[in-house]
Amino acid sequence: MVVFRLLGGIAVVVDGVALDLGPARQRCVLAALAVDAGRVVSVEMLTHRVWGEHPPLRARATLMGYLSRLRRILGVGAVVRHPGGYVLEVERSVVDLHRFHELCLKARTRAADDAERVVLLEQALALWQGDALIGIEGDWAFAERRGLRQQRLDAECDLTDALLRLGHGEDLVATLGARAAGWPLDERVAAQFTLALHRAGRTADALAHYRQLRDRLIEQLGTEPGTTLQGLHQRILDTDPALTPPPVTIDGTSAVWSSDMPVPRQLPALPRLFTGRAVELARLDEMLTVEPDRHPSASVPGVSATEPETAPGAPAAGTVAIAAIGGVGGIGKTWLALTWAHRHAEAFPDGQLFVDLRGFSPTEQPVPPDTTLFGFLTALGVVSDLIPTDPDAKAALYRSLVAGKRMLVVLDNAATADQVIPLLPGSPTCTVLVTGRTKLAPLIDRHSAHHLQLDVLTDAEARTLLTGRLGDARVVAEPKAVAELVALCGHHPLALTITARHARTRPDISVAEVTAELRKAGLDALDDDDPAASLPAVLSWSLRALAPEQQTVFALLGIAPGPDIGLSAAADLTGLPVERTRKVLRALEDASLVDRRPDHRYAMHDLVRAYATGLAHDLDESVRQTALTRVIGFYLHTAFTADCLLDPHRMPIRLDPPDSDVHPQPLPDLPAALSWLDIHHPHLLAAQNTAAAHHRHQAVWQLAWALTTYHWRRGHRHDALAVWQVAADAAVHLLDPAARTDTHRLLGRAYANLGRHVQAIAHLNQALVLAEQHHNLAQQAHTHNALAWACELGRDERRALEHARHALDLYRTLDHPVREAVALNAVGWYTARLGDHGTARAHCQAALILFRRHHDYDGEATTLDSLGWIDHHTGHHDQAVHHYQHALTLRRAVGHTRGVADTLDRLGHSHGALGQYSLVRRVWQEALQLYREQGRNTDTERLQQQLDALD
Repeated sequence: MVVFRLLGGIAVVVDGVALDLGPARQRCVLAALAVDAGRVVSVEMLTHRVWGEHPPLRARATLMGYLSRLRRILGVGAVVRHPGGYVLEVERSVVDLHRFHELCLKARTRAADDAERVVLLEQALALWQGDALIGIEGDWAFAERRGLRQQRLDAECDLTDALLRLGHGEDLVATLGARAAGWPLDERVAAQFTLALHRAGRTADALAHYRQLRDRLIEQLGTEPGTTLQGLHQRILDTDPALTPPPVTIDGTSAVWSSDMPVPRQLPALPRLFTGRAVELARLDEMLTVEPDRHPSASVPGVSATEPETAPGAPAAGTVAIAAIGGVGGIGKTWLALTWAHRHAEAFPDGQLFVDLRGFSPTEQPVPPDTTLFGFLTALGVVSDLIPTDPDAKAALYRSLVAGKRMLVVLDNAATADQVIPLLPGSPTCTVLVTGRTKLAPLIDRHSAHHLQLDVLTDAEARTLLTGRLGDARVVAEPKAVAELVALCGHHPLALTITARHARTRPDISVAEVTAELRKAGLDALDDDDPAASLPAVLSWSLRALAPEQQTVFALLGIAPGPDIGLSAAADLTGLPVERTRKVLRALEDASLVDRRPDHRYAMHDLVRAYATGLAHDLDESVRQTALTRVIGFYLHTAFTADCLLDPHRMPIRLDPPDSDVHPQPLPDLPAALSWLDIHHPHLLAAQNTAAAHHRHQAVWQLAWALTTYHWRRGHRHDALAVWQVAADAAVHLLDPAARTDTHRLLGRAYANLGRHVQAIAHLNQALVLAEQHHNLAQQAHTHNALAWACELGRDERRALEHARHALDLYRTLDHPVREAVALNAVGWYTARLGDHGTARAHCQAALILFRRHHDYDGEATTLDSLGWIDHHTGHHDQAVHHYQHALTLRRAVGHTRGVADTLDRLGHSHGALGQYSLVRRVWQEALQLYREQGRNTDTERLQQQLDALD
C-alpha cells in the first residue's frame, strides 16, 4: 500500500515504511506534482513552483535531475513524461490532500445526517499531521500552505457546527478557545466559541468574547459583526432555551481533550563519557537555578511570602530563566546541556521537553517552530486533532499548558532566534536551555537570556577525555605523544574524540603513530564518511547559514598571515570597507567561527582555520592572490612607517606607493609605532613567509628591511636571522645591487648577534666587496661599522677599531652627521676598550653633541652608555651611574629593550663600586629577566653567577 503525504511533512509511505525522498527541493518537486496528481504539470509550472520568479541559470537541468531521482525512488511508471510536462500517475485517493478533499466534499453534499457528517469530517481531519508541506519554502509553498490552512479551518468549523447541532458544547471549549486565539477575526469561529461557552455554563465569558470580537472588528476593520453573530448574541441575552439542546452521543466520534496532562521525560540519554566542564556547569547553575520558593506554584495560599534574595546572575522574579550555550561545531554544547539537564532533572517535576532543532544538520532543514510546537503539544497530552492550525494559536496553547508548571525546555542545535522565541514559555516557573552555533542576539536582547560561549577543553580535561576512551595505562605509557596529540587537536573535543576512536579501534597501534598520522594528514585525518563523525563536515554545516560574502571572507581569513587579524588588516584582506568588514566579522563571530579579542582582533581555532584554508583554495585564483597582495601590502607599508618612526635618521629604501585598495595603519608617533610592531610582529613574520611562498621577492626583502631596527632594539636575535635568511633567497632574484649588499651586511650582523662569528664575517666581507665594486660609499661605511661590531664580539677589538675609523672617514665624506656620530661613538668605545680613556671620552663627547643636535635619542643613549663605561673604568662611579641612568631613560623611551638590558648590567657594576648592593641586586634582576626574554643564554648564565656571588 502506498500513501503520499502532504498534510504535514512531505512523505511517501510504502507498507508502513517511509521512503528517503532526498533534499528539500526534490521533495518540493514531488509536492508540486502530487497536488495535481493524475494531471500533467508543465515544466514551466514545476520550475515556478520550486524556484519562484527567479530560477537559477541551470534550473531546468537541475529539475530534470530531481525528476530522474524521483522516478528511481518511486519506481517505474510513477512519474511519467508527457508532451506537455510531467504527471504523477497514481490514484488521487492515495494522496492525503485529495483524500481530504473527497471526504470533505462527501460530508458536505452526500452525508445523510450530522452523525455521518461528523464521522466523515473527523476522518478527513485525521489525515493532517501538522501544517501542510512542512520542510519546503518558497512563494508557491507559502501560498499553497495558506490556502490549505483555510480549507482545514473550514473543515474544522463544519465539524464543530455538526457537533453543536448534536448538542455538544462544554467538551468543545478548549478546542474552540485555541482556535479563536488563532483566528481572532473569524466570525464563524467566534460564534461557535461563544455558543460552546454558553452551553458550558459560562455565559458571562460568552458575552465578553462577543464584546471583544466586536471591539476588534470595529477597530481593525471598521465594521460591526455580521447578522448571524449578532443574532446569536441576542439569543444568549434572551436566554433562548433552543441554544442548549440535550447532547447526542456518537460512539467513537466525540474528541474530548483531557485536562490531565502527562509528564513528558524527553531528555536523551546522559552522555556516558562526559569530561570536565566544571566551570561551565557552575556558570549554568548561576544562570538557571532558581530556588523553589521563587516559583508561584510553590506559594502557600493565604501566606504573604518574603521576596527571597536573588543569587548573582539568577533571573529576576517573574521572568523565564534562559541560558544559551554557544560555540563552534563539535565543541560539546549538546553534551554540556544534557549533562546539566540530567543533573537537575528532579528540580523540574512537571517534566522535561527536548527537541533537536536541526539548525546545523547534514541532511535536514532547520525544524520550524510550528512543527516543534505540534510535538510539544502532543507530548503534553493534547489530542493531535485538537491542536490549532495557526502557529500563534499553537504557541498560545503551549504557553497555557505549561503555565505554573516547573518544567525544563531544552532547545538543541538552534540556527536562529526565530526558531526559539515561539517555544519560550511565558511562566517564570519554567527554565529554558538553548544550544546553537550563533549568538542568538534577539534572545539575549529581548528575553534577557544569558549567553555562555563554550571554548576548547583545558589540558587536564583533554587528557581526561583521552584516558576515558583509551584507558589510563595507554595514556600514561606515552605522555609526549599524548601531549602532542592534544596540541594537534587544539583541545577541541570532537577532534580529540575522533582521534581517540582511531586509536581505540586499533589497539596494536601506538599513540605516537596515531599522532604522527594526525600531524601529517592534518584536518583530513579528522574526516569520515559519516558526517556526524567528521569534523570537516560538522564545520561545513555552519556555512549554510552564511551569506556568500561572509563565506568568502571566512575562507580568506584562513590564509591571512599571522595568528589572528585586526580590523584594518581584515578590511584590506577582503577588499571591503572597514564598516562592512566589521559587520561580516561580527556575523562570523555570531556563528562561532571566529573569536573576538581585545582591540578589534579576530582569531580562529587552529582546526577551524585549517578548514577555512581549504575553502580558500577553492576560491578563484585571482580572488585569492589579490587578497594576499592587499594584506601583504598593508603589513609592509605599515611596518615601513613604523621603522621610519623608530629610526628617522636611517637611510630609507624606496617603496612604491601602496595600491589604491591598500590602506596602511596610520601611526602618529613612536609609541604608536612600537605598540603596533609589538602586536603585529608575528603577523609581519608570517606575511614575509607568505610573500616568499608566492615568490613576491621584493616584498620579502622589504619586510626584512622594515623589521631590522625593531628586531635590534627588542632583542629578537633569532627572528632577525630568520627574516634575513629568507630575504637572502629573495635577493638573488632582485636586480638592485644595493639590495644584495644590504642583505649580506644585515644577514652578517644577525649571525654576529647570535655568536656565529665565521658566518658573520663571511657575509660582511661579501657585503664590503659588493659595496666597493659598485663604488657605494654609504654601503662601505655601513659595512665597516657592522664589521667593527662583529670583530668586537669576536674579541678582536683592535680590528674593530680599524673598521670603526674607516666608517668614520667615509661618513665624514658623505656629510651624514648622525652616521658620523655613530662612528665617533664606535671609535670612542673601542678606544676605551683598548685602554685609551682620554681619547675615547673626546670621541664620545663629540658624538653626543651631534646626536643631541639632530635629536637622535637612541644614538644619544648609546653614547651615554659608552661614557658611563669610561667613567666607571676611570673611577668616576657617581658620574657613571648618572650617565647609565640617563641612557636607561632614553632607551626605555625608544623601546630599546636590548640596550636596556646591557645598560642595567653595567649600571650594577657601578652601584657595586659605590657599595650600593641592594641597588645592584635590583638592576641585575631586571637585566636577568630581559636577558631571559631575549634568549641571551650566555648573558643570562653570567649574570646569574654575578647575582649568586652577592649572597
